[in-house]
Amino acid sequence: MTDQQPDRLVGPDSKPGDSLDYALRPQALMSMVGQDTIRENLEILIAAAKHRQEALDHVLFYGPPGLGKTTLAHILANEMGVNIKITSGPAVERAGDLAAILTNLNQGDILFIDEIHRLGRAVEEVLYPAMEDYSLDIVIGKGPSARSVRLKLPRFTIVGATTRLALVTAPLRARFGAVYRLDYYSVAAIQEIIHQASHQLQVPAEADGIAEIASRSRGTPRVALRLLRRVRDYAQVRGQGKITTDISQQALDLLRIDVKGLDSMDRRVLQAVVVKYQGGPVGLKTIAASIREDPDTIMDVVEPYLLQLGFMQRTSQGRVATRQAYLHLGLEPPEDAVQPRLIE
Repeated sequence: MTDQQPDRLVGPDSKPGDSLDYALRPQALMSMVGQDTIRENLEILIAAAKHRQEALDHVLFYGPPGLGKTTLAHILANEMGVNIKITSGPAVERAGDLAAILTNLNQGDILFIDEIHRLGRAVEEVLYPAMEDYSLDIVIGKGPSARSVRLKLPRFTIVGATTRLALVTAPLRARFGAVYRLDYYSVAAIQEIIHQASHQLQVPAEADGIAEIASRSRGTPRVALRLLRRVRDYAQVRGQGKITTDISQQALDLLRIDVKGLDSMDRRVLQAVVVKYQGGPVGLKTIAASIREDPDTIMDVVEPYLLQLGFMQRTSQGRVATRQAYLHLGLEPPEDAVQPRLIE
């Protein structure tokens, strides 16, 4: 990825400043906003596990970053009244690292593995019997004298999170009893999240000011809370400390985030397709070369939201801009411009 990516205010990936958001996260399912279907399913999962006095079944969350996968893992631990240990796929480099973590778990504990699709194959081989039989196979010694010893583990729960479900191997996916996809949040849900956060931060905010932030938050709570902090700063320095419609608009316009939540990188991609290549079709590498950006950054970071808005479509010939993209850029769409197909 390029050096520009970490600086994107509307980028969904976690940034050092987002550590302040941990205190704003809900601690129980009933206080969580949005993802209604997942919440209902998890309520049943938790109630059933408590009734049987068993550990939760293994759970896998997938979807774009910033939608609450880590938050849900903490909520599961709080609801079950157990400890949670946190790691990530890249951090578990050797099978011995995973063995050390698993042998330190207690009955019912949750092990949260972020970016689980990045686990190494040797580590996965250790994880399979641990998830299925709650046992750990370790080899003692080397050569002809080596012997395998099976250690019994307490019944625990693996909660995995990934943004790339297709990269999670089929044997690993099969060992999760519950798999849930997190979707982008509605504007109403984002407004409620911002309202709760502004109350916790003790920042006075008008409903219209909150609505303005929510409309530019790309349906992502992490982005919404980040924008709230920046608007709060602007309100304290340039305003009277209160978040109003005008203050929100001025702050977000200054940050170059438009009414649809697009930033300069999004607009550069859109303008390349619309202006340089007459709306497409155009290949991903061609777009990347024309704006001097990394193709993976465009595909993984920029495109998903443009597709979600219906501004762009992927075809077998390449990327195509829709009528909505022309209109958003203030241009007259050609008669043969593609009609948008919104992703549900």
